[in-house]
Amino acid sequence: MSKFIFGRYLPLNSVVHRLDPRNKLAISFCYIILVFLANSLLSYLILIALTLGAIKASHIKLGFFLRGIRPLIWLIIFTVLLQLLFSPAGGHVYWHWAFINVTQFGLINAGYIFIRFMLIIMMSTLLTLSTQPLDIATGLASLMTPLRWVRVPVDTLAMMLSIALRFVPTLMDEAQKIMNAQRARGVDFGEGGLIKQAKSLIPLMVPLFMSAFNRAEDLSTAMETRGYQDSEHRSHYRVLTWQRRDTVTWLIFGVGLALILISRRW
Repeated sequence: MSKFIFGRYLPLNSVVHRLDPRNKLAISFCYIILVFLANSLLSYLILIALTLGAIKASHIKLGFFLRGIRPLIWLIIFTVLLQLLFSPAGGHVYWHWAFINVTQFGLINAGYIFIRFMLIIMMSTLLTLSTQPLDIATGLASLMTPLRWVRVPVDTLAMMLSIALRFVPTLMDEAQKIMNAQRARGVDFGEGGLIKQAKSLIPLMVPLFMSAFNRAEDLSTAMETRGYQDSEHRSHYRVLTWQRRDTVTWLIFGVGLALILISRRW
């Protein structure tokens, strides 16, 4: 769990780190839509090229992104197997048993699902590694400004997201410490069947929840002491400004978008 990377910020001096957080949030949202719009090998190759280019520009080692994939690897494998074994019949049948079919259509679908998972996880990891949680909250609040007209508590939602992202790695590190302490007392979290393994998590979950509640109480006390009020309009120490590099980023992304839309017609 100490290797859980999502929610961590890696301070580096790169173009990606210096981009406007609103820009990164908007591109990430559009990127996820593009991942689901892609329906051919060419379109996925374009997305892979865009992703690898962004990773290269961020100066972040590829190992960090592989660590972001690792906690979800079993979910990815399970989903890929479902697509492979239970997709509707289509194309050449490679293997058949009862209601299970391994077909050309299922194999292609499974490959696309695998690529989609990898791309979305890598882009989400890039967003959190290159953007501070407070900047994400500020950018999100700025993007959601029109919702103020319908009385949506934009600042409160942004602050909640910022705190959640900030404490994800902290709680994972806390869970690792508790697990190490429980192992020192003889607890084996991987022993026995599913029910026994679930029961072995009780000594982990109880102190973890207590730690989370204590941290939340300490944080709320600190915020109240400093006069924080979610109902008040708040200014920001760092004012977000749109730079030329943000425009260039959108131009590059727009070219990729156009190529993917064209590839859908092939």
